[in-house]
Amino acid sequence: MADRTTSSTTIGAGRAEVMAVIADFPAYPEWAGSIKSAEVVTTGADGRAEQVRFVLDAGVINDTYTLAYTWEGDEGVRWQVVEPGRMVGDLRGSYQLAETGRGTDVTYELTVDLTVPMIGMIKRKAEKVIVDTALKGLKKRVEGRPR
Repeated sequence: MADRTTSSTTIGAGRAEVMAVIADFPAYPEWAGSIKSAEVVTTGADGRAEQVRFVLDAGVINDTYTLAYTWEGDEGVRWQVVEPGRMVGDLRGSYQLAETGRGTDVTYELTVDLTVPMIGMIKRKAEKVIVDTALKGLKKRVEGRPR
């Protein structure tokens, strides 16, 4: 597995509010820049998605793949590919949430392994763009919601 890309931000809301936005997959195209569609394929007994099919357009990485999710209450969520795409061979990541006096610290970790050859530096840059865009979009989405 390749090196992972990690980034963090603080969002001015509680963990439950942040996790509600993370768990609302059909709304991802509205705030997660590179996600063109997200379709919940299966749902667990808790009502949260177990598998989600994504269509991604992240510049050099364009693909359709399915991820399986493991929820850790409102403290985090992890995912990994269960149906790879043409370009995305493996994709693993997580959001980890920690409430602070300022809101919620959100750490996003991502590792992408592609089926096509790509220079490591370019792949890491693409990962960083995906992570940073997602965190900025998540922050804007959560903080812009009526409370």
